[in-house]
Formats: sequence, structure tokens, C-alpha cells
Amino acid sequence: MSWTDRNNPIVAVATAPGRGAVGIVRVSGRGLMPLAQALTGRVSLQARYATYGPLLDAKGEAIDHGLAIHFPGPHSFTGEDVLELQAHGGPVVLQLLLARCLEAAAELDAGTGQPRLAGLRLAEPGEFTQRAFLNDKIDLAQAEAIADLIDASTEAAARSAARSLGGAFSKEIEALRDQLINLRMLVEATLDFPEEEIDFLEKADARGRLNRVVDALDKVLAQARQGALLREGLQVVLAGQPNAGKSSLLNALAGAELAIVTPIAGTTRDKVSQTIQIEGVPLHVIDTAGLRADHEASDEVERIGMARSWEAIGQADAVLFLHDLTRCDEETYARADADIAARLPTGVPVVHVFNKVDAASELVMASYTAGTPDMTLGLSARTGAGLEALRHKLLEMAGWQSASEGVFIARQRHVQALRLARSHLEMAQAHAAQRDGALDLLAEELRLAHNELGAITGAFSPDDLLGEIFTRFCIGK
Repeated sequence: MSWTDRNNPIVAVATAPGRGAVGIVRVSGRGLMPLAQALTGRVSLQARYATYGPLLDAKGEAIDHGLAIHFPGPHSFTGEDVLELQAHGGPVVLQLLLARCLEAAAELDAGTGQPRLAGLRLAEPGEFTQRAFLNDKIDLAQAEAIADLIDASTEAAARSAARSLGGAFSKEIEALRDQLINLRMLVEATLDFPEEEIDFLEKADARGRLNRVVDALDKVLAQARQGALLREGLQVVLAGQPNAGKSSLLNALAGAELAIVTPIAGTTRDKVSQTIQIEGVPLHVIDTAGLRADHEASDEVERIGMARSWEAIGQADAVLFLHDLTRCDEETYARADADIAARLPTGVPVVHVFNKVDAASELVMASYTAGTPDMTLGLSARTGAGLEALRHKLLEMAGWQSASEGVFIARQRHVQALRLARSHLEMAQAHAAQRDGALDLLAEELRLAHNELGAITGAFSPDDLLGEIFTRFCIGK
């Protein structure tokens, strides 16, 4: 999209596709009253008041009866003039209104001989929100929070997105940037007076200020990690030999019969996925085909299923490795478990879940669940015993802190930017500790950290990043 296109007025249906009680057609641009007059038959509309009446076609006949609301800029969502037409939510009605907007905009005004609204075109995905950002109505983090609020799959995610949309995240970032600006001014001012720079910086407590910025950034980073978890969730894969109880555990966690459970080995042939919530945190749980040696597979379908199981395990954030307590004493079973454990990818947290505690003796249960308590659990997928402990373990592995009431929604790009800023500040601390000969490097690391923080709110954002963000929005938003 060219910058010229960004100055053209835009129009789109702003409500979701399908039938509903109400549908909205939204127009944004400059000088919308001639278009509003053609659509409503009224000479003027009172600003920010809903005006009821017919919405007219080219012949002056009513397409529908509804509300017209005019929001003069800059006091509107986009910062431009905005016209909203609220009609009944049938797709045909809304398409007729959309087509009429484009038609009326191209018609010549009787008084001026010019088009009523020259250049009106269909909006691209996210373009209304993009204009709000470009017109300084919201920053980039708030713009992303709009999409996250729409897409929120849990109550906690929705509340956190609302906090970000209200500016909570942006205020934290701006506070960090202000501290960095003051520190940069202090350091860069001394570069012109090298003979006095060390004493000046020590008297100004430059190193103490830098340490306080790092401490403040660590707190924001911890909150951002929590927000990213709320938005994206954790991918948990259930792995183990056939009949270890993976499908039963999935059903127990989901509270529904999602996967087929039978005593027959190899019942699950493909991945079965379900998103569950634990304290508002979305967990994407994947039940996989039972793992065993390829030559033991009953047919080609099972071999393909096992290959997909290993693929899912490689992409997991955490693996629940299920063991059947009633068979752990069998030599062949134990050897097969060891083979699976040897193939599990390094770097992925693995919890060893010993299932069927209700059917195993206390002696057997004690001998297998006493290994590494932090990563070992005993439970019964059939009775539900131990499920609550497993839920807490999953949250712990995700790094979730249930007391985080002030969490704001965040994305992985925010977390990455904060981590990069943190690494630059660590380098700045190292240069500051040298006391002499490194002030220019200290100033540069502070500048780079400042830029990383600015990328979060859009102060330093290339056009390709903006395009990547806004094209993921729905049309009309």
C-alpha cells in the first residue's frame, strides 16, 4: 500500500460475516458530510449522535432503516472523520449499503460538480486501526491489543488485552524509555568533557541509575512473559507407549470424551488436540499415537501416526511422558520406555507421569514415583486422583504466577524486544564498570536499548513490520 493510498477515504463492513441483529458499515476519511447526505437524505448529522432514518439507494428508496452516526475528526477512532451506518445484520443488506457508499462517493455533487468523496475504496485488513496508529490515536502496542482482545480465547486473556488497550503496557515501556533518555543525556553530555567525565558520572550516580533501569526492565519482562503465555498458551504433548492412558488423560483434563479409549493397543492413530484452560491460561494439549518400534506397528497407518507423534514432540513446549504403573515391572515394557526417553529432544521439559495408581500396589507406586519429585507425578486418569497436582505442575512449567493481577497482554515480539534491550543494558553495565575509555560504547549500548523499547510502541518501527502486524487484522477493523 502506498502512502498516497493511505490518504484516500476507506469503507468496509465492520461486523463479522454472517447474519446478526445489527451490522455496521464504516467509512473513514475527510469531508464525509456530502456522502452522509446522499445516504441519509439529511442536510447534516449532529456529531456523535445516533440519527434514525432510512438509508437510501441511488433512487432515494430505502435499502433499510437504521442509525447513522458522524464522528468528526480528530475525535474519532481513526483520527479522521468517521461515518458509521448501523443496519440490520443480513449479509445482503450490508453488501447493498457497502456498494451504495462506493457508488454515492463517485457521483458528482450538484453544487460543486465534483465527486462527493473522491477516491473512496474498500479498506484493507486492519486499515482502520492502522490509521488510528498513524494519526497518534493509539501506539503500536495498543493497536496489537485490539486484535488480541478480539481473538482472546479466555477471560484472563481478554482482561489482560483490555489493560494493554487502555495503555498499561505502553505506560510501563514509556517509563523505561524516559529513564533511559535521562541516563543517555547524562552520559552523552560528559563525552564533550573527557577530563571530568568519570567524576561527573560518579557524582550523578550513573551506575546506580543504570542498575535501577535494569531492575525495572526485569519486572516488565516478567509481566510480558505472562502476557505472552496468556495470548499464545503452552503446547503440551502426551507421549508414551500404547495403552499408557494418554487418551484417558486428555479426556480427564478436558472434562469430555474427546478421544476414543479402548483396551486395544494403538487405538489412537493420529493427533487429537484440545485447548483447555487452567486458571485462565490456555494449554493446547495434544494426544498422540502410542510410541513403539517401527517393526512392531500393526500397519502403515500406525507408522505414519507414530511419525506424527515424534513431530509433535519436537515442536512441544512441554511433554508429559506417560508410564503404565501396572506394567513398569515388565522388562520389555521398561526397555521400550527407556528407548522412548532416549529419543526425547533435549531442551524440552519432560514430566514423567505414572498412570493407573488406582490399579498398582503401593510398593510399586512408591518405587517409581520417588525418583525426581519435581518432574515426576503419579495419577489415575480414570479416577482423577493426582489431576490437580498435574494442573499445577503444567502452570509451573509455563512460568505462570497466579497472583499476577496486573498482567498485560503481550506478544513474542514484545518479549524478544525486551530481551534484546536487557542484553544491551548488560553490555552497558559492563562498560560502565570499566570507568574509563568505554563511555562511547556505554552511550551506544544505551541508544540500542532505547531503540528496542521504541520498537514495542512504534516509535522506531519499519514499514514492513507495520504491514506484518496490520494485515493479520480482520477487514473493517
